[in-house]
Amino acid sequence: EARARLASYEAIGGGILEETEKVEMSPNSLQDVFNKIKSAKTKKFNAPKMVEGVFPEPLKKYAGKELGSVKWKNIGRGVKQSILKTDSDASARLLYIPAGTAMPNHSHNGLEMTLVLKGSFRDEKDLFKRGDIEIGDQDLHHKPTASNDGPCICLVASDASLKFKSIIPRLLQPFFKI
Repeated sequence: EARARLASYEAIGGGILEETEKVEMSPNSLQDVFNKIKSAKTKKFNAPKMVEGVFPEPLKKYAGKELGSVKWKNIGRGVKQSILKTDSDASARLLYIPAGTAMPNHSHNGLEMTLVLKGSFRDEKDLFKRGDIEIGDQDLHHKPTASNDGPCICLVASDASLKFKSIIPRLLQPFFKI
């Protein structure tokens, strides 16, 4: 999606350049640009602090300082969740998915964003690793599966419930609030 968006921006920029009236440049234009670059003052930025553990700093006040302090609830086949408090109708939760475990096949009634905090998962479209975000909407039908090399821990935020294909997850959905 990002590559497609970039390609459209490049096409728009190219179109603007083609339509722009040509002007005469001075013979020293390129050297003037290089001189401005050399004389520009640079700002120093401090590198961000490396985060210890699984959770980024902003998430620690909601989820706990470390993974061991999370209050997990088992939702079946070793999968656990911890529902986080929100100030809106949207929901946020941490998901723990054991290595090699597949989530039920589903689509979405709204928007769902999944941030991988630890490990990785794969669906029909891509592989998502630590730091990656998958954005799912009504057009995404998938069966996320944690990679075999370890559990996958994700932060999931959604503004609507999931749409499960099989009957058992649909029956359990009200109890697990997904």
